[in-house]
Amino acid sequence: MELERVETDRQEFPLAGRRVVVAGLARTGLAAVRFLISRGAEVIASDRRPEAELHDAADEARLLGAGLDLGGHTEARFTGADLIIVSPGVPLTLPAIEAARSRGVPVLSEVELAWRFLRGRIAGITGSNGKSTTTALTGAMLSASGVAARTCGNIGTPLLEMVEQDTRESVYAVELSSFQLEAISLFHPAAAVVVNLSPDHLDRYRDYGAYVAAKARIFSNQGREDLAVLNAADSDSALLHSAVKAPVKLFSSRGPVEEGACVRREEIVLVAGGTASPLIPVSEVPIPGRHNLENVMAAALAALHFGASLAAIRQAVRSFRALPHRLEYAGRLAGVDYYNDSKATNVGATIKALESFPGRRVLLLLGGRDKGGDFSTLRPLLADRVAMVLLIGEAAGAIERQIAGAAPVARCGDMASAVAQARAAAREGDVVLLAPGCASFDQYRNYEERGEHFRRLSGGVEEGR
Repeated sequence: MELERVETDRQEFPLAGRRVVVAGLARTGLAAVRFLISRGAEVIASDRRPEAELHDAADEARLLGAGLDLGGHTEARFTGADLIIVSPGVPLTLPAIEAARSRGVPVLSEVELAWRFLRGRIAGITGSNGKSTTTALTGAMLSASGVAARTCGNIGTPLLEMVEQDTRESVYAVELSSFQLEAISLFHPAAAVVVNLSPDHLDRYRDYGAYVAAKARIFSNQGREDLAVLNAADSDSALLHSAVKAPVKLFSSRGPVEEGACVRREEIVLVAGGTASPLIPVSEVPIPGRHNLENVMAAALAALHFGASLAAIRQAVRSFRALPHRLEYAGRLAGVDYYNDSKATNVGATIKALESFPGRRVLLLLGGRDKGGDFSTLRPLLADRVAMVLLIGEAAGAIERQIAGAAPVARCGDMASAVAQARAAAREGDVVLLAPGCASFDQYRNYEERGEHFRRLSGGVEEGR
């Protein structure tokens, strides 16, 4: 059966009676199963994990009426489908998917499927680091302005779950990973933001260029009525300019821009037509780090595109608090500040976390499952401000070789040992920072579990901040 996009009010295409395989049965996959079955599709839920490892997900899919293909991906199921919806964690290089694509079976991401049914507009936000914070800020700025805004996507709630309450007035601040962007075709954000670029997921992509190309897909369906937002202070973001079709606004924490936002004399300013107008003093941004100034600027430019007011943007920024596991203040113990940045799952994120503490002695917890990062790029910051690197997880040996001599190193093995050694070595005024630069899957189910473990081990808040 050939799938078409039918140009109706809801921009939808028919699903009733279609044979659809959902590849991956985590949060996004389950959302797709629910949505597809509610619209009459015949669904097979496929996951490489056996049923015993899926727990409630397999039971829910079965109760919904889906067939199950577990413990692997059966090629015949995929090649015999009318449509495949692929979850972010499932690579398009999966042999069953490649075989289906070679036979002309459409392969779409969950956000692409949602787009076919939505009437509202989308602010799409991606990047190597900071995209969750920028997405949350954008949603907060729009909501404070009275816009019917929802925050969703890779940050938490799948975009598909927005369809039932969708209206033409709705605006969705959607966090998008490179994995989600790989399988889009018509997905069209009215504003597309790339917060920054640095090497990530090189365990999945053949090289950095392939990763950048996936990110660039966010611009592929934009036109002159849309907005593209890029980071002028991030050299790698220049790699994206050739992919942009929409008008561009730039933001920079390091220098002036001709159109967009920048930092000038300790104040974030908006620049339009060469004229700068104040937005908010740097001192009133409650989340630490230069990178968070960039996140605020990127969010403000996106929110303004949808009609947010300057007063509401200021209000949203002043009341914003760090998201869990993103340079989150975990407390103070014996005069030492503990910060949980478990979401720092690549080297670029670790760099941004370290840059947030100029003039402070930092004890850095680093390691986990390597994603192909170049830890040698940390060496200047380690030499400048890190008193000790405490290594955990599978990547400890590789990291130690790459940073040898830049700072004292302790091979700790696990989080409990690392926090104990950090506590013993720290002195008043120091920062103990979890910014691991690696995935968590060697020792934890996800980065959230890793961050929560660090928070518990850090002992809670003894003194006010």
